[in-house]
Amino acid sequence: MDGLPTDKVKIAVFDFDGTSIEGSSPSWLVNRLIFERRISPLTSLKIGFWGLFYKWHLPQNEAWVRGQVFKAFNGQEKAEVDAYLTNFYDEYIEKRFRPKADEAMRACAEEGCRVIVVSASFEPIVLRAMEKHPFHHQISTRMKVDADGRYTREVDGRPIEGEEKIVALKHWCDGHFGEGGWKLVYAYGDHHSDEPLLLAAELPFVVSPNSGLSRIAKRRGWTVLDWSIDVPKGRD
Repeated sequence: MDGLPTDKVKIAVFDFDGTSIEGSSPSWLVNRLIFERRISPLTSLKIGFWGLFYKWHLPQNEAWVRGQVFKAFNGQEKAEVDAYLTNFYDEYIEKRFRPKADEAMRACAEEGCRVIVVSASFEPIVLRAMEKHPFHHQISTRMKVDADGRYTREVDGRPIEGEEKIVALKHWCDGHFGEGGWKLVYAYGDHHSDEPLLLAAELPFVVSPNSGLSRIAKRRGWTVLDWSIDVPKGRD
């Protein structure tokens, strides 16, 4: 009947790097760009130091490091770069997608959830994963494109990292389902920076976590899952 409250849309959110896949897609991308000499030794050194500081939980400029990576694509046509990143996903990342992530996504969908991947990784990579795996939507880091349809080194908005994941998720869900028209039922993450997202969920799950999130999970009594896989050998 009109006027009666409707059930809220149930949301299940999965982090991408380290949760849905084994390892980090940006790290593998940097390795490939170094091998192909698309970024300079100095740039690779800067990215390496950034990674060390990030590992030590020191505050870092998330947009800056993405701009360093996209030096490799600065001024190139968006379609060309997107094709490169799609191919990169197929060659390097698809074999790292965890079967248990697939299983959990399917189970959430069968329960009636909208399954969303929220990721700091670059959008074309996550879009390619969405073509091959059972999630409905994605929210990931997008790089700016200029008026001529060419990529720049600037992030479009903010990198989808840490607290920005829940901010971006709320913005997206409010826009699609209406404010108050959805609820975050499940969240899956592996890194201490995923804590805000996990806190927002009714049922948080910690997946093959780093040491920081392991300690947080133990303190909060969160369920810890082991989704680790042995990646098939091949071209890396």
